[in-house]
Amino acid sequence: MIAAVLVRFTYLAVSHAFAALWLLRMSDREKDVEILALRHQLEVLRRQLGDQRPRLRSDDRALLAAFLEPLTRAALRRFRLLVSPDTVLRWHRDLTKGRHARANVNRAPGRPRTGASIRLLVLRLAAENPSWGYRRIHGELALLGVAVAASTVWEILKTAGVVPAPRRTTVTWVDFLRSQAEAILAMDFIETVTLTGQRQYILAVIHHASRRVWIVGTTAHPTHAWVTQAIRNLLMDLEDSGYVAQIRFLIRDRDGKYSALIDEILGGAGIATILTGVRVPRMNAIMERWVKTLRGELLDRTLIWNEAHLRRALREYERHYNEHRTHRSLAAAAPLRARHLPLGPGRIERLAVLRRDRLGGVLHEYRHTA
Repeated sequence: MIAAVLVRFTYLAVSHAFAALWLLRMSDREKDVEILALRHQLEVLRRQLGDQRPRLRSDDRALLAAFLEPLTRAALRRFRLLVSPDTVLRWHRDLTKGRHARANVNRAPGRPRTGASIRLLVLRLAAENPSWGYRRIHGELALLGVAVAASTVWEILKTAGVVPAPRRTTVTWVDFLRSQAEAILAMDFIETVTLTGQRQYILAVIHHASRRVWIVGTTAHPTHAWVTQAIRNLLMDLEDSGYVAQIRFLIRDRDGKYSALIDEILGGAGIATILTGVRVPRMNAIMERWVKTLRGELLDRTLIWNEAHLRRALREYERHYNEHRTHRSLAAAAPLRARHLPLGPGRIERLAVLRRDRLGGVLHEYRHTA
């Protein structure tokens, strides 16, 4: 639209420039006669139009405003124009505004918009520090050399729906688990049935931070004595692997298989027992998710003959889970194996991978050839 108006305006300006050159060759008498003839034509047009206003295009208005701008209002009134002098002056004002508007076409109204990186940083600081208000966040930004007003920080938080600091300081169960992951174990019983129809109970423990799993034992009769001995064995495994010094909490449900004695044994090692709510499995969500993984990758895909077969399968799966299986929470590493470095272009072109089967092909592991 604007480009078309500019093209038409340029055409009219050039054509009138050539007309002006032609006027230089005319005498004053010839110019006077032409002016009188043009005025008479305007009178004829006025009689034909009556009260109707002439339809002028944008380029016509711009050209008339440019030609008549040097004249005063009194001089314009002496002219027999199709429009009033005030209209011509308004056209000139609009033309001037348009020129300034085109000069600032890339400038948005109001204050410049805050950069996306600064907005993301403000929201990150608010999420990672629930007790910080907008002024505390503003001060941290100043330490980082980010020049932004405190009111801008407040506006960013308000727009994103971040509640004020006093209401963000409440510690949720999820926040507690994340902050204490290094010090938390989770425990649960898993039930399965062998081909002989015998019900087996598997006692397993998982470390929240590393996702390492200990399958403490299996039995058809989980008595209090058996569970107590299993907890003692677990503490010895934790001490041998160096975990016992950092563990401070153990989450479990209220199953009657656990005796009161195991809480005393754990308390002697500095580990407090945290009981989940009644029918609230999400309070032990990480353990429940591992149980689902165990069933989907082993128990639901394997025919378990008896208790001895179950123990061998569980030992094999425990090694696979801790030493090979990747985890999203560990950035594709395994609990006891760090993530491999990316291969270079040369090695990718010569990529050769071998497969290792566990449990008769139920589990597959892959590694590079030597």
